[in-house]
Amino acid sequence: MRFSRREFIIACLGFLFWSGKKKAPFINTVNGTIPSTQLGKTLIHEHFLVDFIGADKINTTRWNRDEVIQKVLPYLMEIKEVGVKSVFDCTPDFLGRDVLLLKMLAEKSGVQIITNTGYYGAVQNKYLPAWALSETGHQLATRWIMEFNNGIAGTSIKPGFIKIGVDGGEALSDTHKKLVHAAAKTHLKTGLTICSHTGPAKAAMEQLKILHSLGVHPSAFVWVHAQSEFDKGYHVKAASMGAWVSLDGIGWGDFDNYVDSLIRLKNEGLLNRVLISHDAGWFKPGEPMGGEFIGYTNIFNELMPRLLQKGFSESDFKTLLVVNPAEAMSIRVRKL
Repeated sequence: MRFSRREFIIACLGFLFWSGKKKAPFINTVNGTIPSTQLGKTLIHEHFLVDFIGADKINTTRWNRDEVIQKVLPYLMEIKEVGVKSVFDCTPDFLGRDVLLLKMLAEKSGVQIITNTGYYGAVQNKYLPAWALSETGHQLATRWIMEFNNGIAGTSIKPGFIKIGVDGGEALSDTHKKLVHAAAKTHLKTGLTICSHTGPAKAAMEQLKILHSLGVHPSAFVWVHAQSEFDKGYHVKAASMGAWVSLDGIGWGDFDNYVDSLIRLKNEGLLNRVLISHDAGWFKPGEPMGGEFIGYTNIFNELMPRLLQKGFSESDFKTLLVVNPAEAMSIRVRKL
């Protein structure tokens, strides 16, 4: 069959249009898929409920969803007033991830909430299910990819990122290396960004090396809790490689440390590789009324006024809270 020149051009344009639509950046929220452009002002690392009882004892019967909502909802409405549109809930499976609770909170607040897949190996594997110790990285990745493809725990709710955790010691354990391998395999199949609870730079650099060996670009990796690294030259190094440097404990104070880190990164022209959040919250099962709750407003009430005094602009804040989250968390495969 022969095509005319005009038919050939129309076919090519149609293919390009279809391809462009297919590859448009998107985000999975608990209420479905949205274009990345609709993420808006975003808090990249927060918690609504965390249960530290351990993987062998945790169960959703340990909390009442209505009680959790009563506790958490006012804090969501508070950040909505300052323009926050989306929140990434970084509570992983076996530490209190409850996607039905998240959906209820999203619907009642109008805030877009994003959940995760993956396992948390920090604290010497206390929050890993037994099979995470015995299965291969490929088997773990298969579990996480199934959540992306089919939904979490029999629901239609799909994860919007991968959350793993490692102990930031001298070297990663074999189990934690396996988690990184599983995260890499999951990313290459799904395009989900890898957010790794890490802390010290040595563990972050080791993870980046593993990802490199598996063909995953550093831009698919978020160095969680980078603020705990004393040598801030590593912030510059990781950001220069293309990784995301997450300064995400702002809910706990130490504002001058964050100001110093952000000024250094801005001066290096690397503010476009930085994420900020509070790592705050959260309802604590087993404690009266869910225990003490730390809200999500320190960025707006404490950090931003200090940064304004140091020459930061509204454009810088838009980069940190709107542009960077959308770029970092858009679902797309990033290979070397």
